[in-house]
Amino acid sequence: MTLIQSIPSDSTQSQAGETTENRLLDGRICLRQPVASYRVAIDPVFLAAATPAQEKQSILDLGCGAGAAALCLLARVPDCHVTGWEFQPELAALARENAALNDTQDRFTIAWRNGLTREAGDHDGFDLVMTNPPYLANGQATPSPDSGKRRANQESEGDLQDWITAALHCLRPGGYLSMIHRADRLHELLAALQHRAGDIVVFPLWPRRDQAARRVLLRARKGSRAPTRLLPGLNLHGAGQHFTPEAEAILRQARPLSLD
Repeated sequence: MTLIQSIPSDSTQSQAGETTENRLLDGRICLRQPVASYRVAIDPVFLAAATPAQEKQSILDLGCGAGAAALCLLARVPDCHVTGWEFQPELAALARENAALNDTQDRFTIAWRNGLTREAGDHDGFDLVMTNPPYLANGQATPSPDSGKRRANQESEGDLQDWITAALHCLRPGGYLSMIHRADRLHELLAALQHRAGDIVVFPLWPRRDQAARRVLLRARKGSRAPTRLLPGLNLHGAGQHFTPEAEAILRQARPLSLD
């Protein structure tokens, strides 16, 4: 069984256009996602695993897409509440479908947003914010002809500084921000957090033991002055293309990833 399992069925139509149904967490989550646009990989699963949510807490998934990270988090912590902000109306509609499909519509609320700025009536101070911002700076690569892929992969709502500013504005004092991003933009992440958050933990995801990290998980606490820590991180693959047992436990069993 693959880690992102396709369900053998005809594609279906939704407000996001033609979609397929896939399974995450060894079949526990059913995820509809666009056929021709951005497709989920393992990053949102790791983001959810690294978000230290507890029962009764409120979490914002900033740029929730079709809802993969939020649904993975709710599979592990069913008594929390996730609010998803999505900037593409078609994906916001698809996230609502996925919330209903997984019977989490009472715990996963999705709103379409026209930008990163908070609006009147927004929740005043989330306990946690998790986010998987676009990985590429605007103009850094040839834009995808598909608008959905382009907005998912390249910054359009704002640059990385704007995303972090929006996330911190939505957090209560002492709340935690969890992110996954490219390792080669770590210096930008740290610069954007300077003097605004502390107790920063950087957790590299190594493809293999002898390869440079391509992704980092990062956690920061709003208003803290505690020092930054670099943890050993996690090797994703062992021999061949097989995931390590530690990675498999996260991707199949929704095991939390401790950044302490």
